[in-house]
Amino acid sequence: MEFTRRHALGVAGASAALTVAQTALAAWQPNERYPDPAITSLDPSFNKYRVAQASVERIAGGCRFNEGPVYFGDARCLLWSDIPNNRIMRWDEETGRVSVYRQPSNHANGNTRDRQGRLITCEHSGRRITRTEYDGSITVLVDKFDGKPLNGTNDVVVKSDDTIWFTDPPSGISNNYLGNAAKQEVPNNVYRYDPKTKQVTVATTGVVKRPNGLAFSPDESKLYVIESAEERFFYVFDVVDNGTKLANGRPFITCEKDETPDGFRVDVEGNLWCGWGMSSTLDGVKVFNPAGKAIGFIALPERAANLCFGGPKRNRLFMSASHSVYSLYVNTQGALGG
Repeated sequence: MEFTRRHALGVAGASAALTVAQTALAAWQPNERYPDPAITSLDPSFNKYRVAQASVERIAGGCRFNEGPVYFGDARCLLWSDIPNNRIMRWDEETGRVSVYRQPSNHANGNTRDRQGRLITCEHSGRRITRTEYDGSITVLVDKFDGKPLNGTNDVVVKSDDTIWFTDPPSGISNNYLGNAAKQEVPNNVYRYDPKTKQVTVATTGVVKRPNGLAFSPDESKLYVIESAEERFFYVFDVVDNGTKLANGRPFITCEKDETPDGFRVDVEGNLWCGWGMSSTLDGVKVFNPAGKAIGFIALPERAANLCFGGPKRNRLFMSASHSVYSLYVNTQGALGG
């Protein structure tokens, strides 16, 4: 299985390796001091998650708009989506090499792994959720609801019962830059797909106007969903009926003016690590505790759209920003399923 997974991740196509643009890399100025001044504790409780001898590192550049990072421990690599360039990229942890994993990618956005280790992808122009099998073939899991095409699937997580939960705002069909402009035929929903029954159901109806990032709490008793309409905030839902439905949706975190959350992941202690922007003082990653209090901030020179935890111990934060990908070792681990 080790070989087949590596093959599915494009080792055979390693000749497509890219040379990261030197001009793009030159714009990033790494910090030479410890502790890194780019990392700020907004509350003393965040200090325990900081590693004094760790700095923000830039591991890739030269992209147009990065999203959906996902780490593969069995291949020691990170994949992420470069949406306008219609490709999924790959960074190898052992060598630092950056290459194209898949192009075209149907303007892939969010990515994650299922509990069997396979890549699950949201495709904007495909308007679907796909699974990359161990042999590299692609299986379409969901592309319609009630016989109508989805909008342009955005972000995705997998629960411990193997069900796949994803958001479907119209970002992939609103223009020809991030996908293909098309008519919207279904509402903006959060969906649940059961690969055992092949049934897709609406998890939220009308509560979230424009759902974006989503993630479960570590015990899967709650699902957090970002609202990306005119007002931006986080909703939290109770997961009920043996983990199959959502109830009691309510606002959880209210964003200040100009704050723009996007994708996020949760650590094992229930903290939310969120891609943030959109100004020079807001760009980066903002961290909230399980009560919704802001406790930390990681400043980046670009807006961070999404992130994931990776590395052999799941203690390395990978942050996909506008043109670049950054990383930082932290003193916690990512929860499973993100």
